[in-house]
Amino acid sequence: MKRKPSAANQNIIRGDLASSSIFDADRQIQEREEKQQAVDEGVSDDTKIGGIARNPSSMAAVLDPQPIARQRWQRKMVIRDIKKGNRLNDPLFIKRTERESASRSHNFKTSTKKLGMLARQIAGKTLDDAIVQMRYSKKKAAKDVLDYLEFARDEAVVKRGMGLGGVDSSADAANLNHTGDAMVAADLPRAKNSRPVEIQLKDGKRRTVTDMTNMYIDQAWIGRGPYGKAPDYRAKGKVNIMYTPWTSLSVVLKEEATRVREFERREEKRRRQREKKVWHPLPDRPIVGQRQWFSW
Repeated sequence: MKRKPSAANQNIIRGDLASSSIFDADRQIQEREEKQQAVDEGVSDDTKIGGIARNPSSMAAVLDPQPIARQRWQRKMVIRDIKKGNRLNDPLFIKRTERESASRSHNFKTSTKKLGMLARQIAGKTLDDAIVQMRYSKKKAAKDVLDYLEFARDEAVVKRGMGLGGVDSSADAANLNHTGDAMVAADLPRAKNSRPVEIQLKDGKRRTVTDMTNMYIDQAWIGRGPYGKAPDYRAKGKVNIMYTPWTSLSVVLKEEATRVREFERREEKRRRQREKKVWHPLPDRPIVGQRQWFSW
């Protein structure tokens, strides 16, 4: 019979059962059976999740259902990167050089119709203008929207580093977390402009941009939440049940550098269309030699 090691040689496990417990024998039998089952299935202790052993072959059916298609896709991506000389495509370049922050609020006790008007009111405005609009609005839900916009602003500043003003090369050199070309590329559009830039928005309004890092609300939409219940007391002791709606608000914050880039691209597209235009209108001249009726 194998001798049981002494308690001094065993590692102390906080919160475990005592060796003199009447339930310790059942626990040891269960652990022995689990280890034997893991050995039979070829499962190591590393694949245990929540104390339960998982079979890698069974997990692969869910995590990697089509391994051949995955390998083919990875091969295609590697070939594409080699052909492009490791140059970033347009969406990835924009993601690395421009910053944005998307967040969703908690549910407000209001309807989608009422909150939708506030969402349309703040969409396209700068974050400071939207906060001022909600601060002096007479709508009941404007106070909740104001608190959420301030939270979204603070979250964008802390997590994404947005709205911090211009960044120059000396600040990058002094940054201890500087990681090379990736950090430089991320800070390219955040440099200060020598002069303000006047752009035209999509709605035709003109705007002068003095700070590229100033945040604005690019998108704002609402989402329907769960319905609550409230009593509606009526005459003769009757009570009706009212279903009160709850609605959430989501916004996407971007910097003015994005609007400047979109304006420059629209202007470049218009310039190319004008250059490709073959037909040019004739100058205004008086019409002569015209008769009222056809002549043969």
